[in-house]
Amino acid sequence: MAKNLEGISFNECEVLSSFFQNDSKEFHNLRLLDLTKASPNTVENFIQGKDLNNLRWLCLQECMIQKLPNNLFSCCHLQVLHLTKCNYLQFSLDISNHGLDTSRSIDMKELSTSISKLNALLELNLSGCSSLQALPTSIAQLNALQELNLSGCSSLQKLPTSIGQLTALQEFNLSKCSSLQELPTSIGQLNALQTLYLNDCSSLQELPKSIRQLSALKTLSLINCSSLQKLPTSIGQLSALQNLYLNNCSSLQKLPTSIGQLNALQYLGLLGCPKLQELPTSIGQLNALQNLHLNNYLSLQASPKSIWHLSALQNLHLHNQSSLQELPKSIGQLNALQNLFLHNCSSLQELPTSIGQLNALQNLHLNNCSSLQKLPTSISQLNALKTLYLYDCSNLQELPSSIGQLSALQNLHLHNCSSLQELPTFIGQLSALQNLVLHNCSSLKTLPTSIG
Repeated sequence: MAKNLEGISFNECEVLSSFFQNDSKEFHNLRLLDLTKASPNTVENFIQGKDLNNLRWLCLQECMIQKLPNNLFSCCHLQVLHLTKCNYLQFSLDISNHGLDTSRSIDMKELSTSISKLNALLELNLSGCSSLQALPTSIAQLNALQELNLSGCSSLQKLPTSIGQLTALQEFNLSKCSSLQELPTSIGQLNALQTLYLNDCSSLQELPKSIRQLSALKTLSLINCSSLQKLPTSIGQLSALQNLYLNNCSSLQKLPTSIGQLNALQYLGLLGCPKLQELPTSIGQLNALQNLHLNNYLSLQASPKSIWHLSALQNLHLHNQSSLQELPKSIGQLNALQNLFLHNCSSLQELPTSIGQLNALQNLHLNNCSSLQKLPTSISQLNALKTLYLYDCSNLQELPSSIGQLSALQNLHLHNCSSLQELPTFIGQLSALQNLVLHNCSSLKTLPTSIG
């Protein structure tokens, strides 16, 4: 039977795994082997002496092994090696295969220079190695490496200059590297890099100017980089950048004017940036921008008028705009807008008549707009509107009779609208309506006979 097996999993089945602990060398078809939580003796006895030449995937997760079996490195086709939570493992990286996962191997303090032998490696996962302080310079010899995951390496203080020689690298994850203070200038040499995650790098104060050279970069995520004070002017040269996440960058003071040069930018997140109190006028030049997230620190009233020139904008999130009393009439110029979210805009008293010009609008969410007393009659012109959410609009007294003209409306949710006394008779004309939710509308006593 053994000679025909292609996959074996003994995940937490210590007794069963002993069935194969013999001198058999007839495992030449085996491609997958899972020995999760196996004892050191089981790992040694199972692997040692077996013909595992075609093994592609080996999982030794949470095994209390101190060393790897001697003949493991003769598995010339091995692509993925999972050593997650092998906290007692001590070894030098003397492997020349395609995949390595040493997540949470917390006893490793420095990788051996023997890493240079991993010349065919495609994926290197060292996530959760919280004691890892440095990478060897020889990492530059991993010419085929496409993914490098160092997330959760909280003791990592810097990267070697040689990191820039990883010319095939496409994804680089440095999230939760809380001791990392800077990136080397050489990072600009990563010509194939498409994704760079720097989330929760709380000690990172700035990005190198050389970042402008990342011509393939599509996603730059800097969420919770609490020490980041500014972005380099050179960021405007990232011609392929589609997503820029700056949420909760609490020390970020301003955006460079050059941000308007990001012609491919589709997503810009600026929630939780208390020191960022204005946007550059150049933001109106972001012709590809589809998603914009703002909160109360960026006053919409003080925002440049150019923000209403974003012709491709599909999603606008306005959170905690507590001082916002009205939306500008120019909001009607956002011809591509599909989703408008107004959360905790507690001073907003009404919506402009021009909102009826948003021909593409499908979802309108008004959450905790406690000063909102009515909706404009022009809302009936929103022919594409499918969802209207009115949550905690405690002063909303009525809905316009024209609401019955919303031919595409499928969902009407009224939550905690305690001042709403009646629904218009014409609500029964909503032929597409599928869900009508009336929750805690305490002043609403009856429903129009047109319903039902």
